[in-house]
Amino acid sequence: MTTNDPRGLFEAALEDADSQVRRAASAPLDTPTPCSEWDLGALLGHMIGQNDGFAAAVRDGDAPLAAYAPPTLASDQVIARWSDSAERLRAAFRAAPPGRPLRLAEFDREVPVEVALGMQIVDCAVHAWDVATALGGVYRPDQAIVRLVLESARMIAARPGGTPGVFAPPREVAGTDPWLDALALLGR
Repeated sequence: MTTNDPRGLFEAALEDADSQVRRAASAPLDTPTPCSEWDLGALLGHMIGQNDGFAAAVRDGDAPLAAYAPPTLASDQVIARWSDSAERLRAAFRAAPPGRPLRLAEFDREVPVEVALGMQIVDCAVHAWDVATALGGVYRPDQAIVRLVLESARMIAARPGGTPGVFAPPREVAGTDPWLDALALLGR
């Protein structure tokens, strides 16, 4: 990828997440993940809930907290539920005018659409890694996505009090690999 356009990066990150979710669809949903409080089913439900909530907020300018709720999934529902939520999110971002403000109920704050795109790039990339790792695989995004995730991870880790309920506390970074540093800053 040669672009740093946030919409292009988002599309690439969402495609990466899609590939990992499709791999996960045949795995037991009680498989442990790097997210200590979530098994694979809970992680996939979280990802789908985030897609749904962000899609509604981007489309309508706001969405109630309930729009982000993770669905309870059966194994045979994973691909269909994920695909539907990913397509709604993709369509919402494609239709959103640049600079348009939207409210994110989970954070109780208003942001421009470009900030929401950045948040989704981080979420897609990090959760693609979570899923790949849970399945015993390896995932590393494109360098442009790595740069964006690392920049965001540095800002998130520097916040006083961190981001309880969003990311685990930062871990020590080695400084030798930007992707591994980003993951460590996000508690992985």
